[in-house]
Amino acid sequence: MATPTAAAKPARNEEAGSSARKHRAILDAALKVFLRSGYLGANMEEIAALSAVSKQTIYKHFSSKEALFIEIVTSMADVASATVHNEIPEIADDKDIAGFLQMYAYRQLTVVLTPRLMQLRRLVIGEVARFPELAKVLYERGPQRAIAALAQTFKRLAGRGLLVIDDPLIAASQFNWLVMSEPLNKAMLLGDEAIPKLTALRRHAAEGVRVFLAAYGKK
Repeated sequence: MATPTAAAKPARNEEAGSSARKHRAILDAALKVFLRSGYLGANMEEIAALSAVSKQTIYKHFSSKEALFIEIVTSMADVASATVHNEIPEIADDKDIAGFLQMYAYRQLTVVLTPRLMQLRRLVIGEVARFPELAKVLYERGPQRAIAALAQTFKRLAGRGLLVIDDPLIAASQFNWLVMSEPLNKAMLLGDEAIPKLTALRRHAAEGVRVFLAAYGKK
């Protein structure tokens, strides 16, 4: 005969699963509302209706609209960063440093340059006076984290004699902005329609790597 504790375990698991689904539904709905209406224009009633939960349920998961907004920004920044920098394969062929760097650059461009991330960046910039710490978090978990991760990669590649680098952090910063600055600025200032097509991003990545290797490649 099952003990009360054993019998209650499936119910607890089901409750936890239901809570997680509601949490995800609230985040997805809130993102749509924030991007459409801005922070001030977003209201919890609309988010509740879109996520098919009550306002009380939202407040069980998030203490305030501000807390909900902060989690959306931080979680999206973390997911994008992890997608770019986690599980980057080590270069196997010492002769294909250009191919490796082009893969890295193209991966970063395609992950960052998406309509939702661009819309979120614009929203955070627009709310920087209200949420200065959130803008700092977005920078730290976005460009700063990217440059730090890239610096570690460059340090390993320099140790293998594949690059000639004295300061990996400076080289990483230069690589990051050589690759990201032009298409990112266009998308931020001119809107989602200005996000380059994949073929253009691939060509841009290759040209950026060519310039970078002219400075840091083996002579």
